Amino acid sequence: MIVPAAVFEFPMYPLKVAHLKSRRLDRRSTFRLLKRPAWDHAKWLLQGRILAPDTKVMCNWSSGPSSRALLIFGLVLIFISIPLQNASTETASGAETADGGSPPISPGANPQAGGNATATDASSADAHPVVVELFTSEGCSSCPPADAFLEKLDAGQPLPGAKLIVLSEHVDYWDHDGWKDPNSSALLTERQDSYERALGESTPYTPQLIVDGTSEMHLGDAQQVETTLRKAATTPKVAVRITDVKIDGGADAGIVRAHVDTDVNSGPRNADVYAVVALNRVESQVLRGENGGRHLTHVAVVQQLTKIGKLAKGKAFSQDIQLKLKPGTDPANIRLVVFVQEPGPGRVLGAGMRKPAA
Repeated sequence: MIVPAAVFEFPMYPLKVAHLKSRRLDRRSTFRLLKRPAWDHAKWLLQGRILAPDTKVMCNWSSGPSSRALLIFGLVLIFISIPLQNASTETASGAETADGGSPPISPGANPQAGGNATATDASSADAHPVVVELFTSEGCSSCPPADAFLEKLDAGQPLPGAKLIVLSEHVDYWDHDGWKDPNSSALLTERQDSYERALGESTPYTPQLIVDGTSEMHLGDAQQVETTLRKAATTPKVAVRITDVKIDGGADAGIVRAHVDTDVNSGPRNADVYAVVALNRVESQVLRGENGGRHLTHVAVVQQLTKIGKLAKGKAFSQDIQLKLKPGTDPANIRLVVFVQEPGPGRVLGAGMRKPAA
């Protein structure tokens, strides 16, 4: 849907917009607008503004349509936003959980954690792998609490008998809002789009947590977080083994080499095998945008996501792989994740993670 032609202007933001040409920009900006609390819309209406500041599409009483039209449109936005407050409240509550409170599965220390281990930390036969993907962005003010929660899951490993393999996937549709996320990728945006279609969502959003390719996890609902993780941890998985991991060359021309093999796929469908190179830790000083002035940290930041083969039903997989690191990548700051996933994207059948030995 394209926004109807209009020209809005506000003294603090002398920006004129005839229409939004990008369908993706329009859908996401509108969705973020409607998820704003109703009282925000009321405040902006009293200030003479129609749309949220992060969209930079505004008007004032003097340069926009008539006062009556503005009032009607503003009230419509307020009433439309009210049914969406549950989703917004979940995100806000998730911020409290990540920063201070603890869900029943507390993201604290676990004797089995091994979050800083090297070569064998997630390949143990005793650890049941659970893949937790976070779609996030440094341009999104709601994302830092989710980033912090993911970091606690990664370090604390709060689910006994399971290994939470986390991936921080930075999307690029926030890059137009004042700050370009240095780790954003159109490929990861496409992956999230694919999930939305598979999960029946109307539009992508951030932060979004997806567990084992099939379930969304809402930080504002502690019971749902616990139930989702426990269910994933008890679902049978195909064993994935990553061995002989080594890095050739330096930071300018490093190549990760490894051998990947799996058990037989006893499921009814073929599956794809993916290899991911992720940075263990990333720190960023955000200068502009919604997080301007904040110092952000991230874990397991995806740099490359490569399909390396297929796991046919009734078959096993075995293959040597090599992945070229991006220039400037510190070999001591990477982890290698391999997961098997049904097309769609669908259910994650198995996963493994290795940090190359120092």
